[in-house]
Amino acid sequence: MSPTDSSRRIGLARVLSKLGHCSRSEASKLIRAGRVRLNGGICRDPEAPVRSKRDRIVVDGQSLAAQAKVYLMLNKPRGVVTTASDEKGRETVYAYLDEELPWVAPVGRLDRASEGLLLLTNDSEWAAGVLAPESHLDKTYHVQIGAVADAGLIESITRGVRTGEGGFLRAKSAQILRGGEKNTWLEIVLDEGKNRQIRRILAQLGIDVRRLLRVAIGPLRLGELPKGASRALTETEKRALDRALRL
Repeated sequence: MSPTDSSRRIGLARVLSKLGHCSRSEASKLIRAGRVRLNGGICRDPEAPVRSKRDRIVVDGQSLAAQAKVYLMLNKPRGVVTTASDEKGRETVYAYLDEELPWVAPVGRLDRASEGLLLLTNDSEWAAGVLAPESHLDKTYHVQIGAVADAGLIESITRGVRTGEGGFLRAKSAQILRGGEKNTWLEIVLDEGKNRQIRRILAQLGIDVRRLLRVAIGPLRLGELPKGASRALTETEKRALDRALRL
C-alpha cells in the first residue's frame, strides 16, 4: 500500500514533499511560518499527521494538489553546486532549469568539481529507489587523471583501498579509454554511492584527478546533451531505468 494512501497518516511536511510542492526541509519552514492550513486551520507542526487523500491542505491561500511527476536529466557543468541554495553564493544547478518547472530535487549529488549526468525529479519515492544501496545501479564515469595508467593501477582501483577513516572503497570495474604522455582517460563504473568515491580511491593511490564526468546511470546515458542543458526523460528511458531498479 502506498505511503500516501488515505488509510495511512504521515507527517504534513512529508506530504508537501511527496505532492511535489517543495523539499521536506522547505515544507517545514513554510509550516512553522504559519503559511500552511490543514482542514481550515493554521498548522505549525511539520509532523502533524495527515491523510493526504482526505485532508485539505492550503499553502499561501492555494489548495495543494499533486503535481505531475517530472523526471529530468541535466548535464551539470563543472563549478556548479548540487543544491537549491548555497550559503557562499555559488551558482547552483537550479540556474540551469526552466523556471516554469514544478519543484524538483537532485537525485543524489555530483560534487562541485564534477560534471555530467544528474537526475532531478519531484517523485521522492522513485528517487529513493535510484539511490538505495540495494539497487546496485551502475554509475559510469569518465575520469582524466594526471598520470599514465597501466594494468597495475586498474587492478588497484577494482581491488579497492583502505581509507584513512577505516573504510574500504572499490570500483566495480575500470578500463583505460585513451592516454597521452602525461595523462590518461579512464572509464570507472561504481555500483554503490559513497561520497566522492572515485576521488578518494585515486587519492589513496596518489593519483591526481583532473576531470570527472558521469556519463551514465544504469541504462540511461548522457549522450549528446549540451553542457548546462536539461531535458525530460523519454518514456523509453524511464521504463528502462525502472526495469533496472526492478520497479
